[in-house]
Amino acid sequence: MRLHAVRGRWARPAACRGLSRAVTRGRTLGVLAVASGLVMTACGSQHPPGAASSATSSAGAAMSAGSPSADGASACVTSQLKISLTHTGALAGQAGGYLKFTNDSGTPCRMSGWPAVIGLTAAGQATRLRRLQSSMFGAWHHTAPSPVITLQPGDSAYAIMAADDKPAGSSTRCPAPYVRLRVSPPGDPGHVTISAWLPGAVSYLPACASADGSPTAGTSTITTLSSLPH
Repeated sequence: MRLHAVRGRWARPAACRGLSRAVTRGRTLGVLAVASGLVMTACGSQHPPGAASSATSSAGAAMSAGSPSADGASACVTSQLKISLTHTGALAGQAGGYLKFTNDSGTPCRMSGWPAVIGLTAAGQATRLRRLQSSMFGAWHHTAPSPVITLQPGDSAYAIMAADDKPAGSSTRCPAPYVRLRVSPPGDPGHVTISAWLPGAVSYLPACASADGSPTAGTSTITTLSSLPH
């Protein structure tokens, strides 16, 4: 979903400004009902509803880190999350697991979009994992807009992390694997570093490249465990 913001009050047509004033003043119920619909469709006003359940479809890209949603929850930050790796294994030419983000604080928070993950080799080489659009591991496919997940204290959200585990093209072996992961929740500069060991695959996260030489390791958007095989 693309959000087109109106860049200036005077850039809007006069009709939109009039409808906005009518909605704001609420002169009559009839005006309010008609004007609010017209303002939303014709004038491009964006007012996403608050997340009433754990997963609410919304424009995750528009969610700023500091602004609270309608339910009072601000974006989750690293300091209030416990981040771990679970559901590891190998499947259909990929190895990976689920990054688990648990709200370890006493207040609700929300998550949406792709986490930022850096893969670190034993030699210290750092590679930013790409943003997956689909993954055989976890049978996941991105559908816009990304869901907004509201986490109550103790609740968890997940993101798939996977990479090809076989060399591509003329390569006979993959580069040294990632042994650590530097993980940040969406929109937050803080991070934690965790092991990249995948017990279910009996290996570290592979650093295999595709035929064109680009890294294959990547992550999905934040989602719920109920939407993934487990």
